[in-house]
Amino acid sequence: MGRRALIDQEELRRLAGQGLSNAELAARFGVSESGILQAKRAAGLSKPMLDHSRAIPWKLARAHTQSGPATNLRNLSSVAQGRVIPPEKLNTALRWADRLVAAGLDIAYDPELGFREVPAASAGSGGSLVGTVLAEARSALTDGSCGP
Repeated sequence: MGRRALIDQEELRRLAGQGLSNAELAARFGVSESGILQAKRAAGLSKPMLDHSRAIPWKLARAHTQSGPATNLRNLSSVAQGRVIPPEKLNTALRWADRLVAAGLDIAYDPELGFREVPAASAGSGGSLVGTVLAEARSALTDGSCGP
């Protein structure tokens, strides 16, 4: 087991603030890029990890992780958690979700078949997944916690 490198957090903050890449920081401190990422987390310089499990409650097959529905659900979840995303991605996700909700549809997932549109559940049984994620994203947009 190697020794733990000591990285001065103030120096790390200063250099990261100057725009040095993780590779440049790693070379400067004599550690791996992974070591820099760990040091940034410890110094509070990293964005917190987002949790998309409410928006995507399934274990997705690799082939489906970058599909339209998965991407749109992730983008709406990101906005709901306060992250700013590019306007074109936000608009695409909002239009997709609005179309489904307006048509009374929701999304279902099967690891072999992928995503499919299905009739939305009644409000008494928990409502629509897409409708819930959309409402959370719109709420975050309205209260200004994630930009325009």
